[in-house]
Amino acid sequence: MKWRKMGRIYAPKGEKPWMQHSAMTPTPILLDDETIRVYVGFRDNEGVSRIGYVDVKADNPSRVLDISMEPVLDIGIPGAFDDNGMILGDVVKYKNKIRMYYVGFQLVKKAKFLAFSGLAISKDEGYTFRRISNAPILDRIDRELYIRAIHSVLFENGKWRIWYAAGNKWEYIGGKPYPSYDIRYIESKDGITFERKPGTIVIPNNNTEYRIGRPRVYKFNEKYYMFYTKGVKRGNHFDYLPGFAESFDGIHWVRKDHEIGITPSPRGWDSEMLCYPSLIQYEDKIYMFYNGNGMGKSGFGYAILESW
Repeated sequence: MKWRKMGRIYAPKGEKPWMQHSAMTPTPILLDDETIRVYVGFRDNEGVSRIGYVDVKADNPSRVLDISMEPVLDIGIPGAFDDNGMILGDVVKYKNKIRMYYVGFQLVKKAKFLAFSGLAISKDEGYTFRRISNAPILDRIDRELYIRAIHSVLFENGKWRIWYAAGNKWEYIGGKPYPSYDIRYIESKDGITFERKPGTIVIPNNNTEYRIGRPRVYKFNEKYYMFYTKGVKRGNHFDYLPGFAESFDGIHWVRKDHEIGITPSPRGWDSEMLCYPSLIQYEDKIYMFYNGNGMGKSGFGYAILESW
């Protein structure tokens, strides 16, 4: 696989109080024949993220067409699972509506944070979203106590297929707590209700990683491709790097991280990290939108696939 980097697209510069910095977990959707809408998490000065978007030209994503000046989805009510911000999970068109699966964050006293999954629906072509519930659709269970974060959703053969990150412990690196999680798989009849049991672990951490998550799954030519982000230990700090796996059924995966064909740059906005890759196909092109340094603090950019 070989990607050609096309540069950074956008990083907020304090245009609004709710978008002071960062454009995290870019998640694209084809809005119309000429526009790709990239949903992102913008952060305020407290680091709390809200969901907005950046519209780009479909045949030239370097060209920004519009930026949301208000959140399409704001933080939850006080005490709710998403009252301290959210990031994107997935955005899916279904029955003339758009479903936004997202990950909500809540601060608690004896853990760094909790992160569970919510669902919001848009009836106006993605300009505003409304929660279906103030409670998460994927909540904590035993063996998945701290994180259950949906990041990829496919509707196939009458069922909803879900790939998500699940975390059940914390690891201290350089004296700071970091959540440890892996990638799991579950199914649902409606994409809203789920059995209260742990999912199938499809990609575990290896010996060099303390976490692996944000799985983005795509199906091309009857084969499944997963792009994810792994936290790699480097002494008392960590790097966020992209990974890649292939599957014929979406459950049994073969990791091929060395074949992903994109790495951090020698210098610049994506020189320290390259993370949260998310793909979209437009005509005969496949774009990868991704974050760079600071897990999105430096904004997001894109690359074009040159060869598999």
